[in-house]
Amino acid sequence: MAQVEKIVKPLLRGTNTKPAEMPLEEFVSHRVSFLTAYQNKAYARRYQNLVRKVAEREESLVGGSKLAFAVARYYFKLLAYKDEYEVSRLYTDGEFVDQIRQQFAGEPRLAFHVTMQFLPAFLVPRDPDTGRAPKWTFPAWFMFAIWKTIRRFTFLRGTPFDPFGWTSDRRLERHLPKDYEHTLQELVDGLNAESHELAVAIAEIPELIRGYGTVKDRHLEEARAKEEELLDAFRRRSLASN
Repeated sequence: MAQVEKIVKPLLRGTNTKPAEMPLEEFVSHRVSFLTAYQNKAYARRYQNLVRKVAEREESLVGGSKLAFAVARYYFKLLAYKDEYEVSRLYTDGEFVDQIRQQFAGEPRLAFHVTMQFLPAFLVPRDPDTGRAPKWTFPAWFMFAIWKTIRRFTFLRGTPFDPFGWTSDRRLERHLPKDYEHTLQELVDGLNAESHELAVAIAEIPELIRGYGTVKDRHLEEARAKEEELLDAFRRRSLASN
């Protein structure tokens, strides 16, 4: 198994990401670059400014950067959600095709199973149990052409003109970073030595939000319950030490 991992790991996308043990500034810098490519410089600054705010507050009140690292990691996760624009970018930036060619000899025939959740229900009937649109299979040449077109309209992400933005999934994903910002403001305001570890645990809550569709919905419900429990403890501890 170790030998297999040694061969495969360099071919897997994202495995060259550096660990959190690097200096915070460098850790953030990598993610700023990613978010700039993901959306734009303003979007990346939104991330950078919040991490800096938390880092300065933590250093002045507690010392260290444990909370700032948690925010740097999980605020990034919420901002860089995988929507149609990001999937298009990842499939058409050349890296995916290079990986396929490294792993398989010749020219493999690819097909993609795609769901059209953004299309209205009268065009694409939904599963009565899950509310999800069915998956359709398309050849690679067709999907690459579609993705290259979609990628050119990333600037529409989050605007009223975003054709994918009206779905419940995308509305939720846009809202989660705002909820996180609101929660962090409370953590920053109530932070002290006694509440520090709880603040870190709350900042790491997005780790629990995984998957897509109904799986993500279930994990989000569990994460929110856990967050409320930890926030209640954080508030009590913050008040007790003041």
